[in-house]
Amino acid sequence: MEFRAGKKGQALIVAVRCQGGGKMKVEVPSVHVSFPLECVANEVSTTYNQVMVTGVERSGTVSVTAPTAVHWSLTVGRGEPAQEESPDTDADAA
Repeated sequence: MEFRAGKKGQALIVAVRCQGGGKMKVEVPSVHVSFPLECVANEVSTTYNQVMVTGVERSGTVSVTAPTAVHWSLTVGRGEPAQEESPDTDADAA
């Protein structure tokens, strides 16, 4: 799947939904990013990945490799980078 160039400072967002038993691999070759996903039979799961690396504003492609038993869909978009969450603090700690 091809995606267009974005604005500098925007994140590339890749959301994948899958169902069926098996492992799939999602690759974004233009920025040297890939990630595996474990899909479960009889369960629909969604994984949302935000990519903020050098060159992410360029156009590129996303590819998916999955066994035939896995049904999947893919959404690619752009958006403002999510703010990092600070670690929770334990109120009981001294």
